[in-house]
Amino acid sequence: MEQLALLDGPSVKNISKDPWPQWPVWGKEEEKALIEVLNSGVWSYNGPKETEFNQLFAAFTGTKYSVCTVNGTVTLQIALEALEIGVGDEVIIPGLTWQATAATVIDVNATPIIVDVLEDTWCIDPEAIKKAITPRTKAIIPVHLYGAFADMDSIMAIANEHGLHIIEDCAHKHGGEWKGKKAGSIGDIGSFSFQLSKHLTAGEGGAVTTDDPNLAERLDALRNCGRRPEGSFKSGDKGIGDYGDDGNFLQSGNLRITEFQAAILVEGLKRLPKQNDTRDRNGEYLNELLKELPGILPLKRDSRETKKAYFNFAFRYIKDEFKGLPINKFRKALEAELNIVVDACYEPLNQCPLYVPHTKPARHKLTEDYWAQIDPKRFQLPVCERIFHVESVCLHHKVLMGSKEDMSLIASAVKKIYDQAETLMGL
Repeated sequence: MEQLALLDGPSVKNISKDPWPQWPVWGKEEEKALIEVLNSGVWSYNGPKETEFNQLFAAFTGTKYSVCTVNGTVTLQIALEALEIGVGDEVIIPGLTWQATAATVIDVNATPIIVDVLEDTWCIDPEAIKKAITPRTKAIIPVHLYGAFADMDSIMAIANEHGLHIIEDCAHKHGGEWKGKKAGSIGDIGSFSFQLSKHLTAGEGGAVTTDDPNLAERLDALRNCGRRPEGSFKSGDKGIGDYGDDGNFLQSGNLRITEFQAAILVEGLKRLPKQNDTRDRNGEYLNELLKELPGILPLKRDSRETKKAYFNFAFRYIKDEFKGLPINKFRKALEAELNIVVDACYEPLNQCPLYVPHTKPARHKLTEDYWAQIDPKRFQLPVCERIFHVESVCLHHKVLMGSKEDMSLIASAVKKIYDQAETLMGL
């Protein structure tokens, strides 16, 4: 038996001879597109590349409208604003997500109600949603997390029963499908991030998608200093997209994307379906290998999820089957074997050092009652906490762009650690 890499043995994955695929991916296509933008002198503000990407992304997500923004945090904020959610309103969100899902709710002066997740998908628990609904509830933000899809059948049924809005947080799910419908096309609004780690990226950026022309017009105005869009989205009907007394403008700011980002996104979107297929194929194969190993539980793939889209590859670790080896030691050992960063999942929002609204009293202390309501520590999230502290293992999604042999190496690394878990206990 070869010695563990942590003990100066050979790594399972030798990246000097066989490196992991690079991320981000780019080529001559991006270079040509960027030079084209540079020479055009049109670097921002509703340029042809932004227009092209919006059209392509709407078609890709199966929605009528796509609106680009500066990042995936802003997309959530303007989605809430477009739905006129604010003071006195509650928005139900999962406890396992990036802090922006909660922070944007308090940024519009509403109250995030943080609930627990399902242990086999790490996505929001529909039963927890039901228990959290009050007369003040106005919306739910389900997050499609890592490789899994939130149970949109149950969530939409709850929303329809109670008259609630749904904002899909699709920052991890570009191109994923639920019963043939793309992520971002199921709820009222879809929110996407194009930050560097995402599987469609321009370094930064984001987009919102919707089928509602009133919402589309309002979203477009909110990202463009409140200006009414140059081309009307509306079909003449009255609705939530209607503006103030003068009917011309909304209060907002400059949340626009640049033409350089849009140019990169146009080319990246062309690659995304094939990349998603590769990651899906490898993810399915790797899960088959991992589920044969003791102490490893792949995340559930719901049969209603008709197309997979991985942001990172995650699985559950059961330390009792690894002779009690703590998860931090398992992650370090796996990192050494694979020569790639191995992380935990997101920290639960009730313990997250980046989600600390009480550090900004000048902005968020509207009343003593509101101040108490937005304290994340008031929420109990036992499943989220267990997943983060003792079960979660996450690898960058670029590993799934490797070969079938790479997937076998990952499983071999896990098996190698299992076989020598007692040795690691003393480190």
